[in-house]
Amino acid sequence: MKINRSGSAVWSGGLKDGKGAISTQSGALDAHPYGFAMRFEGVPGSNPEELIAAAHASCFTMALSLILGEAGLTAEKMETNAVVTLEQQDGGFAITASRLNLKATIPGAEEAQFQELAAKAKANCPVSKLLNAEISLDAELLN
Repeated sequence: MKINRSGSAVWSGGLKDGKGAISTQSGALDAHPYGFAMRFEGVPGSNPEELIAAAHASCFTMALSLILGEAGLTAEKMETNAVVTLEQQDGGFAITASRLNLKATIPGAEEAQFQELAAKAKANCPVSKLLNAEISLDAELLN
């Protein structure tokens, strides 16, 4: 099976004074604004790194749901936050890390099994496989 999804960006102007808009195939984002100040100066608005963080958090959580099901477990609730790090390096910027923070309530799960299954999801979710960055995981079982 092969699935294609798309997103697009439009940009007008220079790097610092220009303005852009991000759209997704689904319409979840439709000409959503982004720009230099939103990415590098903390001005509210979207940027590529937060979109990658949302993609990583959602992909990881879905992968863990699958892996839990294979182990005969079902999560009551899982909340994942991802923090993507953009760093200036020689010759420009690079995304160097994604830190996944998971808090999960999974009836019947034991701590060691939970940590093993969460690590498996971290390693095998498609977005983790895409990122050429250090990926860390802090998983907390709340049962």
